[in-house]
Amino acid sequence: MRKNNLKKIFADGKAVINGWLQIPNSFSAEVMAHQGWDSLTIDMQHGVVDYPNALKMLQAISTTDVVPLARVNWNEPGQIMKILDAGCYGIICPMVSNRSQAENFVKACLYPPKGYRSFGPIRGLLYGGSDYGKHANDEILKFAMIETKEALDNLDSIMSTPGLNGIYIGPADLSLAIGEEPSFDKPEGDKVYDTILKILKHAKKNDIIAGIHNMKAEYAQKMIKLGFQLVTVGSDQRFMSGGAKDSVSKFKEIKSKDTKGY
Repeated sequence: MRKNNLKKIFADGKAVINGWLQIPNSFSAEVMAHQGWDSLTIDMQHGVVDYPNALKMLQAISTTDVVPLARVNWNEPGQIMKILDAGCYGIICPMVSNRSQAENFVKACLYPPKGYRSFGPIRGLLYGGSDYGKHANDEILKFAMIETKEALDNLDSIMSTPGLNGIYIGPADLSLAIGEEPSFDKPEGDKVYDTILKILKHAKKNDIIAGIHNMKAEYAQKMIKLGFQLVTVGSDQRFMSGGAKDSVSKFKEIKSKDTKGY
């Protein structure tokens, strides 16, 4: 079976630089895949991506060595199994709030006897190889999102779940969970920042990978220095809108100066 390259990066104590795909298009996914990311996550929760789109995007990512991940829209076994069957090598599951939910998530990703994943990796066999069924349990990564008030009261019980590889922080929902406005890249001293450090501390204690979503590369670099080993920077939609806005603003600034010159 094709090895999951992220596992070696984690084992070496290094950080994975993860890209985020919200646009339901195979070409934009292919473009992103050629930019040097270690992994790309197809966002099936808040992006506008459905399963047929995701399948084509996974095929596009396969033109590179980038590891394909997906964030599902809920802790729902059918959806988890189906996107794994499509060749996804890791799942980020939102709103995991307690040990039971964490266990159900992990088991949906694993074939018996460790889990209850149904066998039928229709594209997994093409992407992973003919021996996919024998080794998938060892290669598929499982990340539970910590972003609810209940989860903050159950950090150790969630993070000690057998088979769970790591946790992933969504700062926006985490902010809402503690009564703050949803935003990213919180500064030191902020209530959300302190909560992020608390989650990271528990992840280290339980010897699992900590991941976090960021808006800027500089902030992601700061998170790596703190000990996060999976950092996401922006998204395809944000890169496109941000780049376009920057160019249009420059043109308008130039036009304004030209007009004043007459």
